[in-house]
Amino acid sequence: MYSGCFPGKTSPLFLLILLASYSYASTTESQDEPLPVISKVKDIVIYEDPKYYSAFPSVIKRPDGELIAAFRRAPSRRAFGEEGYTHTDPNSYLVLVRSHDGITWTKEPEMIYAHAFGGSQDPCLLQLRDKSLLCSSYGWAMVKPDGIENLKKPYYMSGGFVFLGGYLLRSGNGGKTWDGPCYPPRIPPETGFNALGEPLPAYNRGAMCEARNGRIYWVVACSDSASHRRSETHLIVSDDKGFTWSYLCPVAKDDSASFNETSLYETPGGDLVAFLRTANLGDQACIARSTDGGKSFEPWQKMDFQGHPLNALQLPDKRVLLVYGYRHEPYGIRARILNPECTDFATAQEIILRDDGGSTDIGYPWPVMLDKKHILVTYYFNISNGTRHIAGTILEIK
Repeated sequence: MYSGCFPGKTSPLFLLILLASYSYASTTESQDEPLPVISKVKDIVIYEDPKYYSAFPSVIKRPDGELIAAFRRAPSRRAFGEEGYTHTDPNSYLVLVRSHDGITWTKEPEMIYAHAFGGSQDPCLLQLRDKSLLCSSYGWAMVKPDGIENLKKPYYMSGGFVFLGGYLLRSGNGGKTWDGPCYPPRIPPETGFNALGEPLPAYNRGAMCEARNGRIYWVVACSDSASHRRSETHLIVSDDKGFTWSYLCPVAKDDSASFNETSLYETPGGDLVAFLRTANLGDQACIARSTDGGKSFEPWQKMDFQGHPLNALQLPDKRVLLVYGYRHEPYGIRARILNPECTDFATAQEIILRDDGGSTDIGYPWPVMLDKKHILVTYYFNISNGTRHIAGTILEIK
């Protein structure tokens, strides 16, 4: 099944990441040769404005060294006298800010995209080898009560908003302008429709992967076809830089647990590793692995720790920094360093990046290398249940 896209080619507070004397042992490297140590330098604020609810960032580094952080920005409902926060809003837009050092960022965000039919969520950036950018997102449309009864069933609803499904944007000039939206196909297990009565386009929040073979892999979510009460994940692939997509295989599904927001990582050995967010599974992080290029996935496994969603970054020595939000007291951001093939997840030491979060409404970390010695981990955060903002933690490799 193919779908054509785009009209032309065109976290005790502020701990060090363990002590400076501690080193992480890879399953493939001798403990007689201590591995580099990663320590925390400082926390930063990337973007904050009390009039806005800013959340769900992703970040990439351009070939010239410029950093681009994309996120979802919507009005703070407290600015209108309302008491709570919501993740659905008709004025939720995709925006970005820029930096040359990872510490100082442009103050006024640039618009990526404002969806014509609803609010957008979770811009997930992927920088391709040809220097172009892909950005995946998904949307929610506000539908009044007299319209709900006329919607094509099944549809998915949250707080008066009906799901629009996913879409993709593309930039060939470093995010200055964007083409799209492109709507990927509805995957075979999905039976839902969007707010416009159309087959629900594939969607998910998480990192796509451009593999060494040039293919772009994307783990997307869908509702189970029987009850529509659980979500499961599946793999789709593009062989033409994201212009068209085809279905490959299931990634993770279960009779009671849900799997959704997933980031994908290719190991040096060629495995595709999916880091899965779950529901109805004790908040367990999970992993699934493909050893045959995405033709199939081995049965999913619990990683024996809590956290979500997850994102992976290859370090200069080929180990993997795995970051995730921690929505239990003390609220914050956590990490683990895995061996190159990501097989030691159950024994890897948990690292606290932050534990000063003001509520469960935090997380969604996304890491990037600043240079060979420094890492930036971006995420959204709040202090004392205050303004939701885009924050970061700078790490140093010693």
